[in-house]
Amino acid sequence: MTTNEVAQGHAPPLEIRPIFRSGDPNNRIDFVFFGDGYTESEKSKFFDDAARLAGEIAQNQTFYTVKPLLNFWAAFTPSVEVKGTELRGVYYARPEVARLACTSLGSQCDYPVLLGNDPYYGGLGGEFTVITPSVKNGALVLRHELGHSIIEIGEEYDGGVDGGYFGVDAANSPETIGWRHWLTNPPAPGEIPRVERMVMSFQAYPWTTLNVSTVWTGRFLSSGTYPSNFIRFSIAGIPRSDQLTVRLDGKDIGWAIEEGVGRDRYFYQYLDVEGGGFGDREHEIQFVLNYDDPDRTTEGSGPQLCSIEVLEYGAPHEFNGSLGHYGVFPTFSATNRTTYRPTNEDCLMRDVVIPDFCKVCIEELWLRLLKRVSIIENAESDCRSFIINLLPLAQFRTNETLVGTEESYEIVWSRKRKGQEDWILENFSGKTELALSELDDIKSGDVIAVAVRFVTEEVRLDEKGYLRDSMEWTIGSECKSGWISVQT
Repeated sequence: MTTNEVAQGHAPPLEIRPIFRSGDPNNRIDFVFFGDGYTESEKSKFFDDAARLAGEIAQNQTFYTVKPLLNFWAAFTPSVEVKGTELRGVYYARPEVARLACTSLGSQCDYPVLLGNDPYYGGLGGEFTVITPSVKNGALVLRHELGHSIIEIGEEYDGGVDGGYFGVDAANSPETIGWRHWLTNPPAPGEIPRVERMVMSFQAYPWTTLNVSTVWTGRFLSSGTYPSNFIRFSIAGIPRSDQLTVRLDGKDIGWAIEEGVGRDRYFYQYLDVEGGGFGDREHEIQFVLNYDDPDRTTEGSGPQLCSIEVLEYGAPHEFNGSLGHYGVFPTFSATNRTTYRPTNEDCLMRDVVIPDFCKVCIEELWLRLLKRVSIIENAESDCRSFIINLLPLAQFRTNETLVGTEESYEIVWSRKRKGQEDWILENFSGKTELALSELDDIKSGDVIAVAVRFVTEEVRLDEKGYLRDSMEWTIGSECKSGWISVQT
């Protein structure tokens, strides 16, 4: 598009295809993939990439339980080919164009996803969720960045900037955590929950190119009082295991490339490397490049060490980092400022390789979505009956079965008459249709009401009632026998 076209408010031409459509965009949350860097000849690749990414996050995990609230679309406009030269990150240069494209779709675009045509790791959250179609990392990054965009939460990983830790999964002190109702071992009323004992001994984002002539070395001190440890690092541009050796205190830790990664960036994790904790002394971790691949320049990226951190954990009675344990875990910023999170390594907001949100984030995801979507989709009424149509959740899910998640709809009908107490119509509890012929003593002016509550074990606290909905109809005199004619 030309600058003049943008200034005049013209959106780029878009070819739109549905990826997955669960319902009317007016009562759904709509994600739209917009391609950037896909030429006209790569149109099919764009639609395939978008469909693959949507399927990977919504078919079996992450957004699977909330899928009936979502629509996914792909919107194509051809680009001029642009070649990148880095494995380090992605960003957008013309947000005004993306904004126009999304706005042109009206209610069909709630969350724009900018899909950059590059095979390597990259992502950004905010107004626009920016990702790449990396086969190994695209879906991982998409999940994480949508956490920022939808749930409006910050990071959970260590080494972020101060101010980057916020939302339902972050707290400034153990006293102020917002996930007490999820704690595995809640303290007695008035008591402060235990903080799990751990320390960040070393953390860095080198973003440096490795070479065969210089060994990258990081040094850190340990107090020797933590019986176990954890090392996590990410590298890129190294396609074979024999090209890199990672050493801790001179010993090879046995690094091997993740299958299918190629030159892409990936995170590697090693628990309790020393098998008994670090000693009370200085320790050294080294990244040794063994072979300078001459073919690397053809893809524009050399071998890189992107990030590294070393953590130490307390004894079992001081630290419980087991999967599924919810407590109060320290998070350390780049300046070593401490905030707190709900789990150790159970959330994709901390570890991008994890495919799911923790329960605290999933709960907030439901609340954020249902704040904008009505549980009662629509209603039908005539002089004989009332029918409500609900979101396809719980017993109304179609073509899918949830595994390990219990949910249900509670549906309560009642009749209201001026000067009298409400009369619960128990015979219709749990039903989506009420037939007036089955009621006695119906009079003009009576109000028929229905209250619906969605119940899921993924939401324990719904203070604002986002999982509830209701409707009322007033019985009018136009219908014979005093039956309904005026809806709410």
